[in-house]
Amino acid sequence: MNERVVVVNAGKMNYDHLLDFSVLSNDVQVYDDSTNAELIERIQGAAVVVTKEIPVGAELLSQFPESVKLIVEAGTGYNNIDLDAARAKGITVCNIPAYSTERVAHTAVMMLLNFASTMQQQIGMLAKGDRTNFTKHLQVPHTEVNGKTLGIIGAGHIGMAVVKVAKALDMNVLIHTRTPKEDGDGIRYVSLDELLAQSDYISLHCPLNDKTKHLINKDTIAKMKPNAVIINTGRGALINEADLCEALAAKRIHGAGLDVQEVEPPAEDSSLYTLDNVIITPHMGWKGLETRQRLVGIIRDNVQAFLKGKPINVVS
Repeated sequence: MNERVVVVNAGKMNYDHLLDFSVLSNDVQVYDDSTNAELIERIQGAAVVVTKEIPVGAELLSQFPESVKLIVEAGTGYNNIDLDAARAKGITVCNIPAYSTERVAHTAVMMLLNFASTMQQQIGMLAKGDRTNFTKHLQVPHTEVNGKTLGIIGAGHIGMAVVKVAKALDMNVLIHTRTPKEDGDGIRYVSLDELLAQSDYISLHCPLNDKTKHLINKDTIAKMKPNAVIINTGRGALINEADLCEALAAKRIHGAGLDVQEVEPPAEDSSLYTLDNVIITPHMGWKGLETRQRLVGIIRDNVQAFLKGKPINVVS
């Protein structure tokens, strides 16, 4: 049986060279990065192709050799792969669910707590030599999160992991999801409009698709409280960044914590780098070493299950 596995852009996952892809099969080839032309050349004769967040559209898929039977998207989201084109080509697509649940959830909570403590502003003051927070009474706001309302949009693994922490912090929790459940255990399922209007913090955890692209825009922002903070650890395009930056600059909402952006990295002149009410991080939620090691382990499980004729985590 053909067990050849090609990892076409391992550098996205293995930027510190601490991961071992040799566990995937007995025949593994690993490349840090690949252009489309290089990708097609390198996967000749391969049975399995492993990608990480690169566009695999119909045109590229049409050039895949007949040997390729499985694409493993090394992440939870797979909107970058044309599933219909893969299916027409006879290629199975699988993803890596839940490998980064806790780490991404902790990133969202970290941003929430940083805004509550005005931590970014305090660190900025020290960087400029301003020590008045120490020599005088505290010069910046410092608020409790207990009793505040957290709105969760999308109640999958990560969203519910955030809920677990929020409940431990004694926060009120509202959830908006396409499949609402019965209220209970300190959680209320509500419409999007109600969530936007009542939440002090709003955390995005829904998948990116045609219905959720730019879910946060000037119209939905207008429904938020002036003190609201929007947190996005999901997909950058869930937010219309132009609308968000305009609202943040005008102080229509209090702030935004963004681990993901519409374009990664943002353009050099992006105001996301300079707005004083934004916390921006480089899509770090999944990048912890333990998280990436777990990722490779689940890629291995996907490959081995497929080679045994019992595919798992199939999305196509």
